[in-house]
Amino acid sequence: MPMLYFRGGMPVVFVIACDWTLRATVRAELREQGIDALGIESAGDAGRALAAGQMPSALVLEATAEFAGDPAIRNLIARVPTVLIASRTEKVSLPPVHAVLYRPVRIAEITAHVREILERPHLA
Repeated sequence: MPMLYFRGGMPVVFVIACDWTLRATVRAELREQGIDALGIESAGDAGRALAAGQMPSALVLEATAEFAGDPAIRNLIARVPTVLIASRTEKVSLPPVHAVLYRPVRIAEITAHVREILERPHLA
């Protein structure tokens, strides 16, 4: 599997999830694939990462009411290709995303969608 490099080095992916197992396992797998994945637990943490100059090339987002109701998260989804991890029982309204995966979902399926996003040609 080839390493992905962008103008600034490795691509950055935000893994935003309240569920620590989802956050940790997706982050670990992406890092094994040479992708700089940041595990983010809350909208506030995402805001701090952005303020520190981290701009993601892709998002993995757990669909929760907390994230759906946050204007900063909604704005980020509108600007960055997103893989949404959703529950079949909890319905939340979010803007259109690159892919919606319903639980139970395999980590390999999530990371495959992230790689698909990152391997697309980018405008300079």
